[in-house]
Amino acid sequence: MRKLFKNANIYTPKDDGKPAAGKNQGLLNHFPNGAILVENGIIREIGHEDDVLANINSLCLGSNDIQTEIDCNGQCLIPGFIDPHTHMCFVDTREEEFEMRLKGISYLEILEKGGGILSSVTAVRQANENKLYENTKKHVVSALKYGTTSMEIKSGYGLDTENELKMLRVIDKIARTTPLDIKASFLGAHAIPPLYSENPDSFIDLLTNEMLPEVKKQGIAEFCDIFCEQGVFTIQQSKKVLETAHKLGFDLKIHADEVHDTGGAGLAADLGAVTGDHLLAANNKNIEKMTRAGVTAVLLPGTAYSLRKPYARARYMIENNLAVALATDCNPGSSYTESMAFIMGLAILNMKMTPAEAITGATLNAAYAINLASKTGSLESGKQADFLLVNGKSPAIFAYHAGISPITDVYKTGEKVACIKSS
Repeated sequence: MRKLFKNANIYTPKDDGKPAAGKNQGLLNHFPNGAILVENGIIREIGHEDDVLANINSLCLGSNDIQTEIDCNGQCLIPGFIDPHTHMCFVDTREEEFEMRLKGISYLEILEKGGGILSSVTAVRQANENKLYENTKKHVVSALKYGTTSMEIKSGYGLDTENELKMLRVIDKIARTTPLDIKASFLGAHAIPPLYSENPDSFIDLLTNEMLPEVKKQGIAEFCDIFCEQGVFTIQQSKKVLETAHKLGFDLKIHADEVHDTGGAGLAADLGAVTGDHLLAANNKNIEKMTRAGVTAVLLPGTAYSLRKPYARARYMIENNLAVALATDCNPGSSYTESMAFIMGLAILNMKMTPAEAITGATLNAAYAINLASKTGSLESGKQADFLLVNGKSPAIFAYHAGISPITDVYKTGEKVACIKSS
């Protein structure tokens, strides 16, 4: 099946075989009157419309060989969003805690009182697999309608072997029953369960000796993540878990320096993690260390927005050649949003990223952050035809027209999927 998308204002990063960093993060290929030839869900030709049409003629394709032509009416066409950091597998929202934070109670104080992550753990443990699946699917389908065509989903609301495996089974089912490409991360080290509050190292032993081997045996999670933060897991504990995970064959991620500068960004560099995430409090030395180690920074401006914290220093990172990706951090507590369009607007206006840098962060660099760049994240020959039509003249529309989604159509492997139903 061949489809021709024409009369499109195309913006896309160019994949040079690694995440775009420094000045390269702000470079986009632009085809003001562009076209894409899609064959069986894969991009065969892309570029200026006249060039694509000439290439079609050189391939000796007859008029009947293009089964469908779609006029994009001059709209922007960009790659589908990749969301490389989400906690979408949960049951209940936590609006009451949001109001507590508005009154000045800190996130870590709420966690210490058994709220936060621990309240979501209680809900997930009590839910059967079908309920957890339906709630997760609702959020994933919403993200798809807002332009996310690939994403990562973490476990982490189980905090014991049985329920972590349950969450990963649900994430796997979501990957098999929705159009999105989905990668799973094991985040059994998301918080210290109350049973282990007096002896956290015993929980670390459970993670390394039982949970990680069982997760590896299950074969669903590709990444292992940990919440390295004051009052949660220390640098030493994080290192032990991640080193064990690496020996078992997991790629590594780390929630680093979200609230306090604990050195998590430096640990991400030392261990060769794929990403260091959050980084609101990361110091200059460790940011530069991440650059040298080739770790991608995954920034989550929705979390800073919700917690009313200073934003991660994207400008400093980019100017120091650290590749920056963007993600929603969609979760029931500190960043309840499925909209990468909203995240882009925050990145442009509050983290001083240019629209081009934000597009790259939400597509190509985000794809590298979850090992998907070989198939998606940019629009070029040989990659999946995952793209969005956007009602605007340039990617600046995501910050300029605030509070709405300018996306009109979502395509996954060349098929329109924006109207997918949640049941």
